[in-house]
Amino acid sequence: MSNSSVYDTQAAQRFIAGQWSDQIIPELERYIEIPALSAAFDADWQASGHLEAAVQLVFNWIRSRPVEGMTVDIQRLDGLSPLIVVEIDAFGSQASQNGSTTVLYGHVDKQPEMEGWRDDLGPWKPVRVGDRLYGRGGADDGYAAFASLTAIEALQQAGGSHGRCILLIEASEESGSPDLPAHVDALLDRLGDVSLVLCLDSGCATYDTLWLTTSLRGLVGATVSVEIMSEGLHSGGAGGIVPSTFRIMRILMDRLEDAASGKVLLDSANVEIPSYRRAEADKTAAALAGRPVEKVTFVEGAGPVVADPAAALIARTWMPSLAYVGLDGMPPTAQAGNVLRPRTSLKLSLRLPPSADPEAVAAELVATLEADPPYGAQVEISGTEAAGGWNAPDLEPWLRTALEEASVEAFGLSMQLFGEGGTIPFMGMLGEKFPKAQFVVTGVLGPESNAHGPNEFLDVAYAEKLTGCLAHVLHAGARR
Repeated sequence: MSNSSVYDTQAAQRFIAGQWSDQIIPELERYIEIPALSAAFDADWQASGHLEAAVQLVFNWIRSRPVEGMTVDIQRLDGLSPLIVVEIDAFGSQASQNGSTTVLYGHVDKQPEMEGWRDDLGPWKPVRVGDRLYGRGGADDGYAAFASLTAIEALQQAGGSHGRCILLIEASEESGSPDLPAHVDALLDRLGDVSLVLCLDSGCATYDTLWLTTSLRGLVGATVSVEIMSEGLHSGGAGGIVPSTFRIMRILMDRLEDAASGKVLLDSANVEIPSYRRAEADKTAAALAGRPVEKVTFVEGAGPVVADPAAALIARTWMPSLAYVGLDGMPPTAQAGNVLRPRTSLKLSLRLPPSADPEAVAAELVATLEADPPYGAQVEISGTEAAGGWNAPDLEPWLRTALEEASVEAFGLSMQLFGEGGTIPFMGMLGEKFPKAQFVVTGVLGPESNAHGPNEFLDVAYAEKLTGCLAHVLHAGARR
């Protein structure tokens, strides 16, 4: 297609639909079959080769596409997971020649299998049921590389324009992106002046319109171990004399969290919530009323900590919350004898408000747990990790207009805004390095999609429409 052609949006949409059915779905099915666990869950990831297999699958598909002005390579740094780097020259008669760069982002590493998959499903078993493609990683975030490149190719095929683009596909996001800062530092000269960041690793509150993520929480993770004696003892003989390591752990956890309310007690983890984010939550809650949204399936008689819809949105985006995600030292109940165990280890996942300082929170958490150990027990904190949150800058008028147009064109409804409870460390990192950049953070993780859990699925129809929205924004960005 000639660079002087007029952009045919209908042709672009037809191209995107064809790519999803003929190219992307088959590749995603092959990708889902790869148990490409992130390094945090596969210490021998280099030897197992699964991450490399996922990287190669995506790399080979990208390399096969006839995108004009594209170069693709795999950046490798000693001891770190690889990074796919795709550089595409500006294209089209309306493309700006201001030299700025649009960065598109995704990842190929995955969360662990998790229990509870339906009998007909499995983490490494791609299954298509209607618009749902089940399997680990398809929605989080394997589709992003395919959708991003397809949006660019659609513009070129349909006479559209786009600016200079760099697509980064990492392989450590599910471990907190520990490898990404070094990769980005090595790429700073190639990245140049980053003016726009497009990330498809977030979510949507419904599948009927475009949702833009306005904030992401930070994260502090750590494993706490308590040891009181060198070996286990009969609970009949030692009970009442030797304190249970689980009880000691409960005492320590009470320093971090109010057990009745769930309030996190670390000063550094609590921030003043911006008034405009509270107003946004009120507006989003009103927009969601009566629409099919994510629902928690509580057991009979149970209910949420916060029931008010707007307050619940604030709770999952601007309030810290502590989860206990792993436990060592306890035998299965079927094998549990009457023994006072010598050691208990608990893995913590502390979600932070977007503006909280994760390093300060990590330091306060460690100091709080190590101070004055109950009964003189040995308390060890290991595996501490800290990732910053992100609060989106205001949208420039051209970008707000482009997003609104894209949403109406694809869905027939206006764009909606909401904060997300998850963490994407790359966003905060780029926000610091490129403070003038605009951000479009969105994604397909909507109702029941269950990322990280059993029965994860990608809503194919939504992903296809989101690809069209991406193309619209890229074309608008080229003309600004």
